[in-house]
Amino acid sequence: AEVEEEEEEGECHGDSRCQLLELPWEDVLVPHVLCHLPLCQLVSLQRVSKPFRNLIQVYLTNCHSLDTSQLGAAIPKSAFCRILRDNSVLHHLVVHSCSDWLTDLELLPVIGQNHHLEKVDVTGCRGLSRRTLVALSLSCPNLQQLSLRQCDWVDSLSLRSLADRCSRLVSIDLTACKQLNDEAVCYLVRKCPKIRSLSLAVNANISDGSVQEVAKLCTELEHLDLTGCLRLRNESIRTVAEYCTKLSSLKVNHCHNITEGCLEVLRKKGVDIDVEPPLQRALVLLQDVVGFAPYINLQI
Repeated sequence: AEVEEEEEEGECHGDSRCQLLELPWEDVLVPHVLCHLPLCQLVSLQRVSKPFRNLIQVYLTNCHSLDTSQLGAAIPKSAFCRILRDNSVLHHLVVHSCSDWLTDLELLPVIGQNHHLEKVDVTGCRGLSRRTLVALSLSCPNLQQLSLRQCDWVDSLSLRSLADRCSRLVSIDLTACKQLNDEAVCYLVRKCPKIRSLSLAVNANISDGSVQEVAKLCTELEHLDLTGCLRLRNESIRTVAEYCTKLSSLKVNHCHNITEGCLEVLRKKGVDIDVEPPLQRALVLLQDVVGFAPYINLQI
């Protein structure tokens, strides 16, 4: 009631604020005004009045990117469903902030009506199932970036389904997808050789064979994360050094069987490696113990 009174007063006194909603919504307000506001403010604007609620719904229906973390960690399930109810033009969808409650029931309808998705991030969403991957493979042939980090429901069969239909993948994060094995990874890179960023971290099933296959087939690879892949040895890293000439970063922390002699080849090529050389690690430890780093002539 107070809002309506203010709007009436604005009309009487020529207040320019009341003219906002008279501007063309889809031609002016949506593409040139609302696109500059954070999602949390847009959602709050819906409470102002019914016309504002309708305007924001028009915006949400036509937005190409949605990151639910902008609404905070406590976004209600009902709000998520309402926000995405009418949208069929999404390109980017990031929902890791919904990991506590998100299930197939809420996500599958969104995937099913958004065939232009190029980036999807469901990091840590353990309430989902392999049906999500199957839905992505069936509905989103243009998918390029996918994060399945800490999604322990990902299995070899669903990954094969994705690889068969989403050959444009350039980035995929499979960190802690512990059901996957060498065979699944090899199948993925055979079908998706354009991958430039790949994480197989925290998976004890991964061995030299699959990493060598990655190196030979994904020659455009720029970022490779093998953190905690305990079975890996120097052979796989030598193959990476030979075939992945565009590699810029490599993570091999906690890969205890990979030695500095093998990593040195990549260091000389300018690859950023998350494990310091032995001498550098010794200096850091010494500094922690004695409180300073002594001068050492490295040319000796």
